[in-house]
Amino acid sequence: MSKLTPFHVAVPVYDLEESKKFYREVLGCSEGRSSDHWTDFNLYGHQFVIHLKPRPAEKLQLHFNPVDGHDVPVPHYGVVLEWDEWHKLEKRLRSHHIKFVIEPYIRFKGLPGEQATLFFLDPSGNALEFKSFKDFGQLFAV
Repeated sequence: MSKLTPFHVAVPVYDLEESKKFYREVLGCSEGRSSDHWTDFNLYGHQFVIHLKPRPAEKLQLHFNPVDGHDVPVPHYGVVLEWDEWHKLEKRLRSHHIKFVIEPYIRFKGLPGEQATLFFLDPSGNALEFKSFKDFGQLFAV
């Protein structure tokens, strides 16, 4: 694999201050540039931006696809972490009493692509997945 460069992703949030607090305190992201309508964060070395969006009149429903016996929320985003960093994040999330959409577990156990994974929602209902591989060579294994 060639050297990876940071990705950039922007997601909508309904309450900028509540979301800023979540990404700072729960995920431990450092805050970068901001305005009254958006804020940049350093999410494990990647440029992650939250943008204020009016709350829709009707509650948006997540879509789910079956993966390894679990209903995976779509869309979702996150970062592939080093093994030890993933476990630190799991402990951090539990210490903040985060409710998991999919509890931390080992997906595809004993198969190509075996990985640790967990899913949860931010305060605006954006789904996040963080995963890790003991062998990063399995990232794209078939």
